[in-house]
Amino acid sequence: MKYQTVAFASSALLGLVSGAPQHLRRVSKREVPQEHSHEIFLDITRENLAKNNPKQISDPVFGLLGDAAAAKGAGQVTNLACLQQETADQAFTNAKAANDIRGMSAALVYQAIERNTAGVGKTSAACTDKAVNPEIAALVNKHQDPASDGAAANNKAVTLELAKQLASVGGDPMLALMSGTFAPGDKADTTGKGNSCDDANDPTGCIFTQKKLVLDATPDEITQAVKGITPTITGGTGELKAADVANVADFKVAGGAAAAAPAAAAPAATAPATVATAVTITVPTATPSATPAAGNDNDAGNQKNGASCKAKDNSAAADANNATAGADAAAGAAAPAGTNVTLGLRAPGIYQTILHWHRCDAQDTQCRSQAGLTKREAAGTNVQTFTGTLGGLPPPVIQSTGDRPFSVDGDTFVGKGAALGRSCDVQHNACARAANSGQISGGVSQCDAQDAQCRSQAGLTKREAAAGKFGSCSDPSIAFKSGLADRQGEAAFIANNQKDFAHGSAQKIGIIAGFICQRLQDSCKASAAVVNSCKAAQAAATAATQDATAANVFNSKLIGN
Repeated sequence: MKYQTVAFASSALLGLVSGAPQHLRRVSKREVPQEHSHEIFLDITRENLAKNNPKQISDPVFGLLGDAAAAKGAGQVTNLACLQQETADQAFTNAKAANDIRGMSAALVYQAIERNTAGVGKTSAACTDKAVNPEIAALVNKHQDPASDGAAANNKAVTLELAKQLASVGGDPMLALMSGTFAPGDKADTTGKGNSCDDANDPTGCIFTQKKLVLDATPDEITQAVKGITPTITGGTGELKAADVANVADFKVAGGAAAAAPAAAAPAATAPATVATAVTITVPTATPSATPAAGNDNDAGNQKNGASCKAKDNSAAADANNATAGADAAAGAAAPAGTNVTLGLRAPGIYQTILHWHRCDAQDTQCRSQAGLTKREAAGTNVQTFTGTLGGLPPPVIQSTGDRPFSVDGDTFVGKGAALGRSCDVQHNACARAANSGQISGGVSQCDAQDAQCRSQAGLTKREAAAGKFGSCSDPSIAFKSGLADRQGEAAFIANNQKDFAHGSAQKIGIIAGFICQRLQDSCKASAAVVNSCKAAQAAATAATQDATAANVFNSKLIGN
C-alpha cells in the first residue's frame, strides 16, 4: 500500500467525520485511497474498539495512514508511528475482556498489516512504544511495502509470528496468511499506487476478492511454526478462520506457485474455473411422462430433483450468470422444443444448471411431475399465506409428514419458521433480480420492504422473543440475498435482524454466523445452551455449500421453527 496525500476540506468536516454515525464515517473514508484492502479486519477491529475507546481514536483506518492523515483521527495518541498499535492494543484488550476469539484475531491481523508510506518501496516508521498486551507487542514489526529492501524476509517473519500469536489465543493460525500484501510495485512509479486496490464497498477486502493477495508463507510453514503452542485463552467464544475470508489456494506464495489449501481447513466456496469448451444440449419437448422417474418417490430424491427444477431461484445458476451464460440461457429458453442449443459456457458444473433453467422455465409442470414433486405437494398443505407479488409470489411452503416435514422448492426443513424464511428469501431474490435488470421499476428497496412484510406475516421478526430463547434479542436467522446495499449485484449472507445483529454482508456465512454467536453471548445474554447451539449451527453452515443451503442449515439448527 502506498500513501497518497489527502487534503480534508476543513476542520469542520473533520469534526463531522469523527463524530458522525458509523455509515457517514465509512463514506468519508472513501476519500482516503487504498485503505480498504483488508476491510474485514478493520470492521471487526472497529467493532471492538468502540466498546471502550479511552484515547478517542476516530477509526482504525487512520492507523494505516501516513502521519499527516493519521493525525486527523488519532484522538489522544501523540506518537503517530504507534497509532496502529494503539488501535490494535485497545481493540484486543476489549475483545480479551469478553473472551472474544474473533475480536482478538482481527486485532492481531490488523496490527500486522502494512501501513501506508510516501511511495513505492518505502518502509513505515517503527513504533518504539511497548504495547500493553504481549500478543500485540510480539508484532511490533509489521508488513512493509513488498518493493522495499528486505521486505520478503520481514513479511514472512511477521506472518509466522502472527500465526503463533493467533494460535496462542485459540484462533486460526492460517488467518495469518490473510495479513499479506500485494505484489511488489515499480519503485519508479510516481503515482504511489503500486499494485494495490481500494474498494470501500467490498466488506471483505478487495485484496481478497480481486485476488491480489500474495502469501508470505505456505500453509505447511504455518503449521510448522505453531507446533507445540498451547492456547492461553480457554472458553473463548466466536471465531474467524482463514476460510471465512478467502480460499488460501486462490493465491500464490511470494516467489512461488499457488498455495495448497491446508489439509485441516474447510474449503472455501470459489467460482468455477474458466473453460473454453462449448456444449450442445437439446431443449426437451413437452411430451408428458406417464410415470414419474424411478427413485423420485422419496424425500431425498424429491429434495435433489426439486432443486433441479428451481428455475429462477437456482443459486448456482444465479452465481454463474455472467454475460456469456446469460446470453446462452436466453437463447436456450427461446429455442423451440426439441432443438439443439450450443452454449458457450465458461464454467464447468453449470451445464445441468442451465439445462434446468430451460426445462423448468418452459415446462415446469412436466419437470416437477417427473421429479415426483407434484404428488408430494398435492399431499401436503401450503402454509405460506403471504400474497405479495413483486418478483412473483413466494414459493409454497408445503407441510407434510416426516422428520423434515416442510419443503420449499424441493428443499426440506425441520421447522416451519426456517421454511417460511426461505420462501420469503426466494421471493426477495427474484424481485431483486427483476429490479436490477429493469423488468420492474422502483428499485430494490421495494423488494426489501416486501421481504420485511413477508417475514413479519410469518412471525419471523419476533420469533422466540416472547420465550426469551435468544436472551434480549430476537430472530438470529441468516439470509442469502441479492440486491444488498453493500454488494454490487452479487448475492451474499446477511443477518435478517439488523437491529440486534447489525453487520454488513459477507460472501461466506462463517463471518455472519460467528458474529451472531458472539452477540448472543455478549449482548443478548442468551443461555450457554443457545450459544453452544449457535456454534454448532455455525460449524455445520460453514461446511455447507456457500449459498442458500448454508443459510438454511444455520437457521434450521439454531432456530428449528
